[in-house]
Amino acid sequence: MKLDILAIGAHPDDIELGCGATIAKEISNGKKVGVLDLTRGELGTRGSAEIRSAEAEKSAQILGLSMRRNLELPDGFFSNNKASQLEIIKIIREYQPEIVLCNAIDDRHIDHGKGSKLTSDACFLSGLPKIETISKGQNQKAWRPKHVYHYIQWKNSTPDFVVDVTGFLPKKLEAVLAYDSQFHRKETNEPSTPISSENFKDSITYRAQDLGRLIGTEHGEGFNVERFVAVRSLYDLI
Repeated sequence: MKLDILAIGAHPDDIELGCGATIAKEISNGKKVGVLDLTRGELGTRGSAEIRSAEAEKSAQILGLSMRRNLELPDGFFSNNKASQLEIIKIIREYQPEIVLCNAIDDRHIDHGKGSKLTSDACFLSGLPKIETISKGQNQKAWRPKHVYHYIQWKNSTPDFVVDVTGFLPKKLEAVLAYDSQFHRKETNEPSTPISSENFKDSITYRAQDLGRLIGTEHGEGFNVERFVAVRSLYDLI
């Protein structure tokens, strides 16, 4: 199965928080979107890896993803090394996405920056035919995505471009809140975390509102790029 977009995140819920509305919009436009989680989020303060896996599957169904897989790299301790790069290369070559969405270039959680660089490097290396990979007993062909974009996460970075996601914030919120173990609940005995507060849950909406305000729409999601953004015409801009 060929994907139009492959979204890659260090932890289950990274993608929903960073670009869930953009994914929902593209799926509504008929695009095939898949998700690759690098770790199971087993070091998360709340919940467990097993709970996160079930929540990730629920979120995938809400968004209508074409696939969701997990590399099960060690949460907190994975490295941007050959072994990890090759695992991602195999996925890229299998699904041949035109666009890859990945973690923020720099962020509060160390896995986000690591995941960003690991994914970006793998996307480049995947296009080199002399790197040989085998999947399902067959040699894979080289494939390099046309675009790699980094979604914004904890840090309120200045985006290089903003996607108008008006009408798709409710779907994003539904997908995010499928991770019930991670976000704000009034009745719980689990420790509080930076993302379990009511303020953080509210911030999902008010950040989207603010980015929408800045581009003249109701809601927006921001991304950073690795090269100049190009448009075919001045009229492509909104």
